[in-house]
Parts: sequence; structure tokens; C-alpha cells
Amino acid sequence: MAGPAVDSSRARLLASARTLFARLGYEQTPTSAIAREAGTSESQLVRSFGGKAGLLEAIFEESWRPINARVKDLLTDARDGRAAVVAVLSTILAALDSDEDLATIFLFEGRRIRGESHQINLSSGFVEFADVVQRLIKRGQKDGSFAASFDPAALAAALTGAAEGMLRERVLARRGGGGRPYNDRQIQRVFEAMLGAFAPPRK
Repeated sequence: MAGPAVDSSRARLLASARTLFARLGYEQTPTSAIAREAGTSESQLVRSFGGKAGLLEAIFEESWRPINARVKDLLTDARDGRAAVVAVLSTILAALDSDEDLATIFLFEGRRIRGESHQINLSSGFVEFADVVQRLIKRGQKDGSFAASFDPAALAAALTGAAEGMLRERVLARRGGGGRPYNDRQIQRVFEAMLGAFAPPRK
């Protein structure tokens, strides 16, 4: 069992990596800088996470866990599939608005080619999130809030991509010193308009 000192160094490494990955980017952040910022050693980083890639994976997993817990609640709390998908967007907006470093890492480091394998390794937390979104869409197709003619995977990809795009542009504007080009309500209005296009045709 890990002792208090090990647990403390692990938490410091996670916090330091989040800050540096968001500020400098994953590729430009050396493990020596992470360890130095955390007040520990590179050997401790390797023991705790196996290396920089494992550290990034741990950030994703620990960050997705509370988001996915809330999203799963929406499966039963929302009145229909469409309302649940709107609530999912609100959950993501709240999580990323409260943590700009996390927003930067999620939106710019989540799906990039890394290493010599040239593969994109999706975190299990994101895969779980995408699966729940598809389940909500299927629910909406059953309750009539989404047209059954759309493939659930394609619809989930379209909605997720649109939300990510709007959030990404806002982070870019903020990092460029331009402030927010649009607020949460404007994102929600665009998203809800898109959802309306996927509703069954009126009879």
C-alpha cells in the first residue's frame, strides 16, 4: 500500500503536469520540469505513472470520472433523450469553465498522434463518455425526440464535434488575449438549434 508521502507526490505530479501541459503543450513539457515543479524526482514520476504518457492518461481518467458520473445520472433524471443531451452539454461547459487548464488539455491533447506507433490512444474516460452520449441518442430515438433515420454513432460524432469546436475556439480566443468571443448561453442556443434539425419531421 502506498504511504502518505507517495500519495502526496503523486497528487503534486498530477497538478504540476496539468499546469505545464496546458501552458506549454504535452510534447514541449519535459518530465524534468514536471518533477521539479512538483518538488519530487523523475524516478518518482516513473514509479507512479510509468512516464509522461501515463501521467497524461491519469489526468484524463481522473478528470473524466466525475464528469461521467454526472452524465450517467442524466440517463434517469432527464425527461427525454434530447433534454439529457442538452444537460450533458451543460455538464461539460461547467467542468471546463471552472478549470481552464483542464479545458486546454481536453481540447488540444485528447486526440493527438503520439509516439512511434502513430496511433491515437483515446482515454477510457472519453470512450465511456462517447458511449453514454450514443445511449442517450438511442433513447431519444425511442421517445421521439430524435429522428430514427439517423445513425446514433454519426449523430453523436456530429454533436460532440460541434460542441468541441465551439469550446476550442473560445479557448483559443482567450489564450490569444481576445477574451470570450461568445458565452455559454450562445453555445447552448447553437447546440439546441442543431438538435432541432435532428428531430423527427412534424406530421
